[in-house]
Amino acid sequence: MGRVEPVEIIEDGLVLRPWRAEDADDVHRAFQDPDIQRSTSIPHPYLPEHARAFVARRAQRLEAGTAAPFAVCDAATGDLLGGCDLHTIDRNRELSEIGYWTAPWARGRGVAVRAVRALARWSFAELGLRRLVWSAATGNHASRLVALRCGFQVEGRLRAAETERGHEWFGSLLPGDVPAPGEVGPAGPDTLAARRAAVFGRPQPTLFASAGAHELRLRPMEEGDLDAVVIACQDPDTQRWTTLPQEYDRPAAESFLSHCRDTWAGGTAACFVIADRQDRYAGSIDLRLSATDPLLADVGFLTAPHARGRGYQPAALLALCAWGFAALGLARIEWRANVGNVASRRVAEKAGFTVEGVARNALNHRGTRVDAWVGALLAEDLTGAGQGTLDGGQGTLGGGQLITGEVAV
Repeated sequence: MGRVEPVEIIEDGLVLRPWRAEDADDVHRAFQDPDIQRSTSIPHPYLPEHARAFVARRAQRLEAGTAAPFAVCDAATGDLLGGCDLHTIDRNRELSEIGYWTAPWARGRGVAVRAVRALARWSFAELGLRRLVWSAATGNHASRLVALRCGFQVEGRLRAAETERGHEWFGSLLPGDVPAPGEVGPAGPDTLAARRAAVFGRPQPTLFASAGAHELRLRPMEEGDLDAVVIACQDPDTQRWTTLPQEYDRPAAESFLSHCRDTWAGGTAACFVIADRQDRYAGSIDLRLSATDPLLADVGFLTAPHARGRGYQPAALLALCAWGFAALGLARIEWRANVGNVASRRVAEKAGFTVEGVARNALNHRGTRVDAWVGALLAEDLTGAGQGTLDGGQGTLGGGQLITGEVAV
């Protein structure tokens, strides 16, 4: 394997240079950051000797030609802003994996995007690589957004890729994919990708709704909800209209809790518990994003037996849909139910859904194809979304929960 000559890459206000022993103090300070500790496998607590070893290893790997690690610095001041590396350069297959991080004091300035683009261009032009690969733990939306803005195609997800990190996204970059210096490129500010990275890159919010005199919260599911979930899912009416396991038990509820957390991290769904004023479980409601149409989602919901007939579910559904339109930029939310499930249809219609017809044999219900009612709510069907009370006070959104900004990277 050929040696990688020490170089400086100067582009778009940055200097990418080899690591120096004196960088260790800044590395130690940067790696105290909770976001870096959460998204990497660095030691905790992170001590000064760890930072010194970090810098020394990178110098050794550059000397051996097995990698191309760079300190990312401000071109004008020389201040350390982050790191950007080519890991394990494979000369035979002409590829390498890229990794990057931004110091907390440098975020919000596009440092990672500029550094990755510069290193990618250099690796293709000077090292003759044909492909760069990227991976990040599912839920690291900041890293994913950087990759998208640099031209990476996110190609899938590896299940249980590493024990401590769980599932991982992965993607690749080819020479013609890299945007030019200064070019906005894909997934820029105000795009749907940036909006959703900002939403799903944060903890799941709590939404608020009201049904008459009843105040409701839509919040993430918790361990303390699981016994109530089991009771609701064992109910004969719930069993009649759903495909939940007929012997629904605690392990099934625990699996559903894991599913809810995993889909939020992956940015594919938002699963909420409907809780009453005493924070008791009153039902579940999900908003699931389409895998093929970025502006489409569908809803699913169930109400605990003790909470039925109180208007909880229509209020919760309205609040969830308003959040989906405002925070996720959806254009259409669909509802489907087995023909004959009058209770579900009433909930949808009270929340403003228009029943559009019957889809024949649209659902697989316990091994049998059945007809489904199909309805939809459009963004323009709601007025005043994001302004507080909606539809005569039937559903309200919690203040400060409509996140439409971009992730600082």
